[in-house]
Amino acid sequence: MNVLKSVVCCSTLIACSLLGCKEGRSEPHTDEFLSNQPNIILILADDFGIMDAQSYAHHFTEADTSSMFYETPNINKLMAQGTSFSQAYANPLCSPTRASLLTGLYAARLGFTTAMPHRKTYYNQDSKVPHGFYIHDVLEHRDDIKIEQALVNATSNSALPTGTETDNGYDAVSIAEALPKYHSAFIGKWHIGGFGAEGHQPKENGFETLAYFDGGASSYFNWRNVWNDTSKHVFPKIPQEKWEIGNAGEFTNEKYLTDDLTAQALNFIDTRLNSQNQPFFLYLSHFAVHSPYEAKPEDVNYFESKSTLGWNNHKDPVYASMVKSIDASVGAIMKKLENTGFDNNTLVIFMSDNGGIDSKLTPRGDGTDNAPFLGGKATLNEGGIRVPLVFWWKGKVAANKWIDTPVDCTDIFPTLLEVAGMEEARSEDLELDGQSLWPLFDSIQFSSESYSKTTHFWHYPFNVIYNSPYDHLPLTPHSAIRDGDFKLIFDWHGRLHLYNIAEDPFESNDLASQWPEKAKHLHAKLMVWLRDKVEPRYYPSINDNYNESNELRDQPFKDLFSAYLKTND
Repeated sequence: MNVLKSVVCCSTLIACSLLGCKEGRSEPHTDEFLSNQPNIILILADDFGIMDAQSYAHHFTEADTSSMFYETPNINKLMAQGTSFSQAYANPLCSPTRASLLTGLYAARLGFTTAMPHRKTYYNQDSKVPHGFYIHDVLEHRDDIKIEQALVNATSNSALPTGTETDNGYDAVSIAEALPKYHSAFIGKWHIGGFGAEGHQPKENGFETLAYFDGGASSYFNWRNVWNDTSKHVFPKIPQEKWEIGNAGEFTNEKYLTDDLTAQALNFIDTRLNSQNQPFFLYLSHFAVHSPYEAKPEDVNYFESKSTLGWNNHKDPVYASMVKSIDASVGAIMKKLENTGFDNNTLVIFMSDNGGIDSKLTPRGDGTDNAPFLGGKATLNEGGIRVPLVFWWKGKVAANKWIDTPVDCTDIFPTLLEVAGMEEARSEDLELDGQSLWPLFDSIQFSSESYSKTTHFWHYPFNVIYNSPYDHLPLTPHSAIRDGDFKLIFDWHGRLHLYNIAEDPFESNDLASQWPEKAKHLHAKLMVWLRDKVEPRYYPSINDNYNESNELRDQPFKDLFSAYLKTND
């Protein structure tokens, strides 16, 4: 069965979801508290680690913020005036998280198993799609790994289905499409549009597109020509008139990308002053702090001479400057809300798309350091998937509060639906993986239900050049489950890691050998989820050419999945 057929939401709100029927959108309910729907601003940072924000670092280490190298005064202020989640989870890479945020579905259900630079797909190669595959699946994605690999990478979807002819009518309903009463706008990094595939960009997902690029990374200087490139030189066979890779939007006079995207956001907020009878949803998706590591010289000079350089192994002045640029963006938006009066009825959410790139695990040693959390981007350890998540809504969300309940990025979709007054956000008929977070906010009483989700899933079926925090060899495919207090990481090479995250958030005590039955139970539960929810082409497979005698890892490959799963083989 095609994965896109299996993800079907049955309520009138989702309107058959991936089956392409968009009629039946819900009207807002009339609860007195929600009669004035709030504006919503979602700010998504890229590769921003949980220890990159000073107030998060203080929360987990009790270190004084003045001793830290990075500076995030505006995010600190947002947290002081709002509510922060200490156990919020994203995916280990950006595209899967972006797909989940927009749809409320686990990314692997949609086939988003990784994030890539521009890659060949059946669509952009204008080639026949094999039975059981999706036209925007990539033909191949692999890193240049020299050592023996027991597993062959899975494939990955690259485009969120929008109901086009090439999608065979399948349509993943986005947040913007599910908020028909809102004026929705998108700015920044898209990276779920099939690398410039026609019909899969922000405008086909319900957004006014102000400035965007459908790629994983961008230069921070002189980016406009690349974003505006419509020639088909990258994919000459792509069956469309122009390459829809992006649009740099209106000229803002800003020379640095993060500043430009912020200016685009501020301009949009100004345009809404004359349309206050219609609420707006602004999705600002920054590229910072993703590589290439480029920053404004004046900021770099400042951090190069800062006396706290090296705190928590935070030692790159360029990276610190990029963190500062994100923080300045948050500050500018909050100031604009205050100056326009929109602060009286606007919900602001700040989040990162995955954990920070941990310099201890990258081949070049660049990035940040997520210590005391283990791992980083591309791993399923806490450092790779635990991210900042902050909610601010004046008079509605409690100030200076922490919520310790584990939540994940699929919860954003139903949360925004509920705050917008969509009763179906709480419907049992929805096949969303997320649940609304509003029951967790003590100061908001308009939800009669509770947040009851206790199980979370991740799936990353790729051999990766990033090093494992266990043996410091290239990562093998991994999947994971958090069930209550416990998290199991399944290494498809044949290893299990078990942690009590409630007692051991920094994953220093692996319980897999001590509690083998618990590990076995969670592994089975994870495999059943993969079997039932994820299509076989998104599983790794056994490498027929694997030579065990060349294995450098601490144990030879052991097949712990074939008994549960049917693969394309």
